[in-house]
Amino acid sequence: MENEINRKALIENMADNLPMLRTKLGFTQEEIAKIIGVSRHTVISIENKKRPMTWNTYLSLVLVFSGNPDTKMLMKVMGTVTDELEDYLVPKKKEK
Repeated sequence: MENEINRKALIENMADNLPMLRTKLGFTQEEIAKIIGVSRHTVISIENKKRPMTWNTYLSLVLVFSGNPDTKMLMKVMGTVTDELEDYLVPKKKEK
């Protein structure tokens, strides 16, 4: 995997789509903040473009939204995750 998966573009895309993805799962800002281990203020600041999202926060959100088939598909369609990143996060089993 290349060092640059274009993290900046993925993070910006996640920040742009966070309210919709969060709402699709029925999570409030406070609930998603607790799940990923940040403050509600951090989530609000990210959604309002007042604070950049960190790579760790991005990865935490990918893991949360990947657990639901609807939001997992939405992330792929919106370009919030790439196949390369998914393969890296969930490696395929080696064939014997």
